[in-house]
Amino acid sequence: MSHTYPKLHNAMWPGLVGKGDGPDQEPPISLERMLDLTAAAEVDGQKFEGIDYFLFLPHTDPQASEDELRRIADMIAEKGFKVGSLVAPVWPGTVGDSAMGDEQQRAKFLDAVKMACRIAGIFNDHGVRQYGVIRIDSAEFGIDKWREDPAGNTKKIIETFRQAAEIAKDHGERLAAEGEICWAGMHSWKYMLEILEGVGMPEALGFQADLAHTYLYLMGYNAPEHALLKEGYSEDEFWAAYEEMTDKLRPWTIDFHVAQNDGQVHGAGDHDKTGKHCPADDPNGKLDIVKCSGYWLKDAPARGIQHICWDGCMFPNAVLENPETWNTILKKMIEVRDAHGWD
Repeated sequence: MSHTYPKLHNAMWPGLVGKGDGPDQEPPISLERMLDLTAAAEVDGQKFEGIDYFLFLPHTDPQASEDELRRIADMIAEKGFKVGSLVAPVWPGTVGDSAMGDEQQRAKFLDAVKMACRIAGIFNDHGVRQYGVIRIDSAEFGIDKWREDPAGNTKKIIETFRQAAEIAKDHGERLAAEGEICWAGMHSWKYMLEILEGVGMPEALGFQADLAHTYLYLMGYNAPEHALLKEGYSEDEFWAAYEEMTDKLRPWTIDFHVAQNDGQVHGAGDHDKTGKHCPADDPNGKLDIVKCSGYWLKDAPARGIQHICWDGCMFPNAVLENPETWNTILKKMIEVRDAHGWD
């Protein structure tokens, strides 16, 4: 059955994350090239309808002038795309710094959120952006430092996120915290829920669920104490665990990434190891993408979700440059919308 919602978006950051000029790194893929690859995809007359967008170099200078940002908006619109969710440059080495760091580090984190809100406002005013959120995380790679004082560090993250949510709310935006095993304090479904409930501002701060990352939540990869599954689990055990996790996090979920995972972790460049994104048709994929998506998209319109995004973070460049990669992804996303969409 064909539906008009959710709109189907492709992420631009696979051209950036894990790329660079360091040893064993592949070069970044330009925004223009990522747009062209996305625009070329087509399945039975259906094309991608928008993009989600990382607000940092080399794709975008987060301090760019309004004229430059409007030029970028024009370029995106000329491809027939809307802009959906934006990724704030909250990490050390970009604009921001650790949300559980010292006062200066946390101030940088909030500066990154302010910059993202400014750009969102320009895109909204332009008309290229009409929905979506601003994505954040704790910007603290790995969990070793967090483990030195779990309660104190989580308290700092909650306070930083609360201040960030107030900034977003003042700009008419919502933040979505990405659950991923590499982000300190957010590295299990229970710790993630603790932060969301601790901030307690669902109108301004919610959860961004990614199928690849939340699979490793089930396995308790960085938090064995919160594992819901063990290796060798049965199909019945999987779906019972999946329902338990999604029932807790779905009410907070305001942004959703379709993805595949083979049960491994993966890292590239300066991005710490996290859930491995796999091609949509990867024979080693652990997930029934369409069925799993339904658990997250139940009642999605009531939570303000208007689009979904494919995340192929840290795919090799050869995979990203292959047109069939995008057609296969688009086909799977159409299947998700056919099964769980709305009008």
